[in-house]
Amino acid sequence: MKKGDKAAIVCCSNGQAATSETTIKKLQNTLEQIGLIPVFSDFIYEKESVFSGTAKERADSLMHFYQDDTIKAIFDISGGDLANEILPYLDFSVISKSAKLFWGYSDLTTIINAIYTKTQKPSVLYQIRNLIYENSETQIAHFTNTVMDSRTQNELFSFMYDFVQKDTMEGIVVGGNIRCLLKLAGTEYFPDMNDKILFLEAYHGAVPQIVTYLSQLKQMGVFDKISGILLGTFTAMESLKHSPTVVDLVKQYAGINIPIAKTSDIGHGTDSKGIVIGALLHLQK
Repeated sequence: MKKGDKAAIVCCSNGQAATSETTIKKLQNTLEQIGLIPVFSDFIYEKESVFSGTAKERADSLMHFYQDDTIKAIFDISGGDLANEILPYLDFSVISKSAKLFWGYSDLTTIINAIYTKTQKPSVLYQIRNLIYENSETQIAHFTNTVMDSRTQNELFSFMYDFVQKDTMEGIVVGGNIRCLLKLAGTEYFPDMNDKILFLEAYHGAVPQIVTYLSQLKQMGVFDKISGILLGTFTAMESLKHSPTVVDLVKQYAGINIPIAKTSDIGHGTDSKGIVIGALLHLQK
């Protein structure tokens, strides 16, 4: 992207509360200072309950930006629970012809993986609102150096990791938030897991919830197909120091033969870096 480019701001999941208007204005100002021109969807704020619009209205708004050649990227600033209801209304043939990237995190895991499944196109698992939170100075520098026209570095997507099982993995990255990814199970939008690196992170969830998710992945045969697992942050589990740990649980359910790596750089934290879902990744000890 370069200065003067337009970037769409959408909310495909839960609508934003009216009280968040100041925060969203701050994001607008920050993007403008970076050199981008933010263009907002008509469906940002809650209108009825947690909905900024119907599923079709939110999907149509997203598709409008895909069809607008002046828009160079699409940033989703929402999260919550509602993103998967727009999937039947998306035109993946249009998305497949577009070079613009969709950015989002958490509940947007559903849309990001659906885009890859249907089009083989990458998307970015990253919350653009990180540019205005407590780590804003660092986040703005990483975003600018990585994404804007200078592109002098790859800081936004460069992360530290440690192998906790085996010592190398390679594959196309799929996944994201573990709870939200599993919303796609049994649907046409769930990614083909063969030879993929499965990235997993979570905000909520103690041991029982994580066991439930891992059990489902195992019963679906996912761990028999993938080439490796990259674990991001599991905020609740790690902040409360639950035992067994996420690493312990993943080893138990995935088995001893699969490569597993752990990073503290990607997840729900405001200091989180991004990861490209649908891109080839090679990790080595």
